Amino acid sequence: MRCPYCGYEDSKVIDSRDVNEAIRRRRECLGCGARFTTYERLQTVALLVIKKDGRREEFSREKLIAGIRKACAKRPVSQETIEQLVDDIGDQLRKSGKGEVATSMIGDMVMERLRQLDGIAYIRFASVYRAFADIEEVLEEADAYARLSASRDDTAQLSLFSDFSDEDLEVIAGDKDFSKG
Repeated sequence: MRCPYCGYEDSKVIDSRDVNEAIRRRRECLGCGARFTTYERLQTVALLVIKKDGRREEFSREKLIAGIRKACAKRPVSQETIEQLVDDIGDQLRKSGKGEVATSMIGDMVMERLRQLDGIAYIRFASVYRAFADIEEVLEEADAYARLSASRDDTAQLSLFSDFSDEDLEVIAGDKDFSKG
């Protein structure tokens, strides 16, 4: 393994641990003594994603992470949680035994997990994934989410509207009259 710091081509493994379906190895360069981490993953048969327009492309873990990261921006969701979410989805897709999967299936899996993880991230992802046409559709989804979360006792769930003031909610709901200066 080439050292990312000095380029020396030999290193020794200090520690190895199983992490989900990967092996994390802590290494030390035999040239400069710097330490770095590598991950080894089993390379499986390519999983193809069927896009809405019928095109097929290889499943990209990085694209999924990027989309979820955007939905979770400025939310108390750690990078490790996002990576675990993506790992879980990837594992579930591979275990399904299908060589091809529709984007709608992946989107539904992400929405279900975000619904349980963080309400704001869920609504953000849903607004892009479902391509809401107007604010009414967003409000309908938020109401459906609020009814669902009220029906279960989930104290670990972050509040959907915790970051909004009453005035913000009036603007979102369209109750605010802007014709008066």
